Amino acid sequence: MPSPLHKTRIAFSVTNCICHDQRVLKIAETVSRLNCNIIIIGRKSGDCCNYDSVPFKTKRFKMLFKRGFLFYKFFNIRIFFYLLFHKYDLLVSNDLDTLLPNYIVAKLKQLPLVYDSHEYFTGVPEIQNRPFVKWVWELIEKSIFPRLKYVITVSEPIASLYENMYHVRPLVVRNFSKNADHITPYARQEIDVPTNDLVLIIQGTGINIDKGAEELIDAVNISYEVTLLVVGSGDVVPQLKHRVKELNIGHKVKFIPTVSWEKLMKYTKSADIGMCIEKDTNLNYRYSLPNKLFDYIAAGIPVIASDLPETGKIISENGCGMIISFVTPEKISNALSELKDNPVKLAELKRNAIVTSKKLTWEIESEKVKEFYNKVISEK
Repeated sequence: MPSPLHKTRIAFSVTNCICHDQRVLKIAETVSRLNCNIIIIGRKSGDCCNYDSVPFKTKRFKMLFKRGFLFYKFFNIRIFFYLLFHKYDLLVSNDLDTLLPNYIVAKLKQLPLVYDSHEYFTGVPEIQNRPFVKWVWELIEKSIFPRLKYVITVSEPIASLYENMYHVRPLVVRNFSKNADHITPYARQEIDVPTNDLVLIIQGTGINIDKGAEELIDAVNISYEVTLLVVGSGDVVPQLKHRVKELNIGHKVKFIPTVSWEKLMKYTKSADIGMCIEKDTNLNYRYSLPNKLFDYIAAGIPVIASDLPETGKIISENGCGMIISFVTPEKISNALSELKDNPVKLAELKRNAIVTSKKLTWEIESEKVKEFYNKVISEK
């Protein structure tokens, strides 16, 4: 076990924007309190990277390629050589797209490696119709996963999938949000929203295909006295903006770029309903527990969600939202009308969300992280 005078040097690697990866930042913050020095290695991905927005030392690579095969190839090479020629006591790979260089360096330098799988990576919709790309990621996973000792993931079904495939049982650390009681919402006039409108929000840095955002725009178009806040970024955001322009509903949909978590929660708290409407098109969405679900709960607002097992379980057990059977504009619009026309029900769901926010908190869930990393560090 390391001397209490020696701080364990830990390198986290991630391809997402360091500034806005909630899971990485929360876990890094928790682990830093265990007498550890943290560095997060990532890429320059926006203006936010040009100022000190992260409370840890960072190393950001400027990448010529922003996405696709060449991005992953050169990013992994950069990570490999950086880790190889710098001294760390423990490596942390966040998701499959950083695992290979971390694993090789950990073997070469005989270092412990933690793998934090934020999702069921080989099940994401972006690669399902790209057989060669999927084969490459599956090959990397199959080659390395069975040899891993320390693994974390985000839900029990995903942990079970990995255990059945590779006989390694990950620790489940859910994406609960930090307590947000100290954050005050934006007033309606601050965000230019009509006083009587039902305000919806869909948020995150992964507003991507099959997350129901396209259907949500069409639902807003056929709904009365509704305003939608789209806060964040993702592959389908340009398409959403085009659709809003096409429908001439710019007065009903407001696009806000990715912001810090504290600012994000100010928008979230100003909403009446949070939208979590991933489609059941792939195993990753089916079994995931998105950050936004718990942000909505932390903000004390009800959730309208698609009928997926893990998300539905959280909502049903806590009575903090509504579940729609299919993700269609009509189903979404009907749910909005039901809540708008029934303020008593909306108020009840809101009360339940507030109660739930006291139970499903990062302050409680992070105890698992402390215990896990204390064990890894003590065995080093």
